[in-house]
Amino acid sequence: MSTEVIVYVLTALAAVVVVLTRLRLGRGEGGAGRLQTSRSLVNVHTGAGVLALVLWVVFLVAGNDTIGIVALAFWWIVVVAGLLILVRWLPSRGKHASAGQEDSWSEGPGLSVLAHVGMLVGVVVFTWAYLTSAV
Repeated sequence: MSTEVIVYVLTALAAVVVVLTRLRLGRGEGGAGRLQTSRSLVNVHTGAGVLALVLWVVFLVAGNDTIGIVALAFWWIVVVAGLLILVRWLPSRGKHASAGQEDSWSEGPGLSVLAHVGMLVGVVVFTWAYLTSAV
């Protein structure tokens, strides 16, 4: 499989991660996990994700290096925000610690870990493909 095809598939998967994170956590109740997720963090994840996706697709079609660099910067913001969103699954300790909340999406952090670590791997591939001029 060529690098271009891999980048296109990972671009589609990244879009799915951004949309599903918004759907799962954007309702205001914080979603599953042991800690509440900040609404502003979800907004940063979604906003940067939409900008990254649009700019990245424009870069893939037009090949403008400046747009590619800006798109990669937004992808890295999405990765950092996504990994911070994963913090909600860290075990909490102490006298007033609460048990983890479940939702109808999964029975634990598996889906979030898959999505956000997958996003990290995808953005590493995007960065590598850009730096090696493979796309």
